[in-house]
Amino acid sequence: MLFRRREAESFLERMRVHAWPRRSWSRSSRYVVYRLRRLSDTPHAVALGFAVGVFSALTPFIGTHLVMAMLLAWVIGGSVVAAVLGTFVGNPLTYPVIWYATYEVGSLMLGGGTQKQEIDLSGGIFQSSLDQLWPILKPMTLGCIPLGLALAALSYVLVKPMVEAYKNRRRRELELRSAREALGAQ
Repeated sequence: MLFRRREAESFLERMRVHAWPRRSWSRSSRYVVYRLRRLSDTPHAVALGFAVGVFSALTPFIGTHLVMAMLLAWVIGGSVVAAVLGTFVGNPLTYPVIWYATYEVGSLMLGGGTQKQEIDLSGGIFQSSLDQLWPILKPMTLGCIPLGLALAALSYVLVKPMVEAYKNRRRRELELRSAREALGAQ
């Protein structure tokens, strides 16, 4: 293969890179912004897809974020690729903050006076019954809706003008280049 590594990465190294990028978080986030701007969809579709990805990243159902974002983006006419990029909002650094915020907002929505639930997952999450997990998942599921909608709206408002500005600048550059080529051909 043309772009294959000389030495294959181990499974542990690949998992480490998924949790912590090789270069830095800022470089990885700049790459996501770069990819967003260059998508060929309309600015509305890109911003809508990204907003759907952000919303799905705030749900407590890990493992379903990508599928949920892609399906929602497809249903509402957003960019599926932008939705996948939007799910990167949920990462190992932001999940604790997201989970805490969604739990607190959900607890407030359920009456605010609910007693904090303690759960013992030392036996593993798959050995726990849903009855044991539901007191935590219920407020998180309810709390992710207003937080997700707020962050999705904010991301839409930020992404759409960014994509529009990039596409306008790119279109002007292409028009200028074609005008120069037309003058040079004469």
